[in-house]
Amino acid sequence: MTAYIAKRLLAAVPVLFGLTIIVFLIMAMIPGDPAIAILGSYATPENVERLNRQLGLDQPLFQQYFIWVGNLLQGDLGRSYTLNRPVLDEVMERFSATLILAGTALILCSVFGLIAGVVSAVRQFSWVDKAVTFIVLIGISVPSFWLGLLLILVFAVNLQWFPASGMFAIYGGGDLPDLLHHLFLPAITLAVVATGVIARLTRTAMLEVLRQDYIRTARAKGLTERRVIYRHAFKAAMVTVIPVIGIQAGFVLGGAVYIETVFQWPGIGSMLVKAISTRDLLLVQGGVLVVAAAYVLFNLAADVAQTVLDPRLR
Repeated sequence: MTAYIAKRLLAAVPVLFGLTIIVFLIMAMIPGDPAIAILGSYATPENVERLNRQLGLDQPLFQQYFIWVGNLLQGDLGRSYTLNRPVLDEVMERFSATLILAGTALILCSVFGLIAGVVSAVRQFSWVDKAVTFIVLIGISVPSFWLGLLLILVFAVNLQWFPASGMFAIYGGGDLPDLLHHLFLPAITLAVVATGVIARLTRTAMLEVLRQDYIRTARAKGLTERRVIYRHAFKAAMVTVIPVIGIQAGFVLGGAVYIETVFQWPGIGSMLVKAISTRDLLLVQGGVLVVAAAYVLFNLAADVAQTVLDPRLR
């Protein structure tokens, strides 16, 4: 198992290296001069030239890239132009808030998606199956940002059950109940689409397993239906579902970008939106790299869990 994990980590290295190239080139191709965006009304030709020289933007593109990668290998993501603080500090501070939101949404979509998929498969063609399928299809089809705005209108504006934005109350609060109160709406919004995907694939995997000969044999031996479903069928179906959960983890992490914007959640998504609008190149590059690295680790964890459940993969 250790060798397998080491092999997967080594395989992730060229992926992250390729990602650094893509992120750097995309940011370099954005029209406009970063120095002008930073200086604003003070963007005289002399000031722009001086700032480009200070930031190293007057160097050839390939030289800028190698300087950035060299600093990156030393754990230095640079310094944010607009915030005047190390990029790594800002990204880690924001990423912790994003992990709270994305982690909660991932737990919600995994639990409810698995339950809905199993119930739908066990009650195939019943009204329960049709109701779950209908709800799941609606959840997959609804745009997350529109759902977020709808939940704010209903539960924050009209009913005033939950706050519309932020991570903690402006005055007072700051404890766990306050966090959970602010977390409810954005976490639900972020989890809806992933819940539908996991539910549909869990249903398909369970139906395939329930048709296997060893399931019929287990029932013929007199095992209870509950034990057949949860001890044998569900465990076998999880081998197929776990990689999907790993993929949805990346989807949830990426979806946090616009959900954080809708709910003004102080995470890495809202940070990236502001950094892109101000052309803070180092902050954007650092934020994207951290999110990509987290996505690779999520998929690695899913692969390891799949290997543990299915000895044939070893």
